[in-house]
Amino acid sequence: MSAAQTSAGAPLEIVQLEVGLLENFIEVIACPETGRAALVDPAFEVDRLMRVLRERGWTVDAILLTHTHDDHIAGLDEAAQATGAPVYCHPLEVATAKTLAPEVRAIEDEAFVQIGKGRVQAIYTPGHTPGCVCFFLPDNPALITGDVLFVGSCGGVNYGGSDPRAAFDSLQRRLGALPGETRVYPGHNYGKSPTALLEMEFATNPALTADTLEAFCAYKRVPVPD
Repeated sequence: MSAAQTSAGAPLEIVQLEVGLLENFIEVIACPETGRAALVDPAFEVDRLMRVLRERGWTVDAILLTHTHDDHIAGLDEAAQATGAPVYCHPLEVATAKTLAPEVRAIEDEAFVQIGKGRVQAIYTPGHTPGCVCFFLPDNPALITGDVLFVGSCGGVNYGGSDPRAAFDSLQRRLGALPGETRVYPGHNYGKSPTALLEMEFATNPALTADTLEAFCAYKRVPVPD
């Protein structure tokens, strides 16, 4: 568990849960002052997720999707029905999300979603999929990365719609512009720890120490795009 704080001073709390057989992480972002919350990538074990919300007295106002691969949205229909909350994702991922949830809203790059008295910012980070989004909590910073970045590695770039060049740019330029003290919350428990500081990832993660496109593609064992 960690906390991030908005410029207005309202603390946002992150609860990270590991669910399912693919070691998925899902997150609840909440404003304890108001009891309003958001879910990120409701994949599996939605009943357990709802129990956590009930125990803490939190009400979900938004469901945030980093992307719409099956292992990140397997529980989206159940979560949307249980909460009645709108779903936010990149415009390129909206059509898939609409097959599972009645209310889906496109969120643009750098736009904010209000959570109680706090805000979370969408950062467009394509590559793993065309519409991958990370969610940034700016103060006492935290970043929910989905499959864009894991602790010690990153998501695949050889799926249909993947783009190694875009992934490299997302990692180096978009994530590289964030504060080093940002705490990374990845989409899977594939690393040595559930979370890590971004500055440590840039120092040790081969997906980030590969500082040229050619080196990145060699690490991911994919051809260098033309």
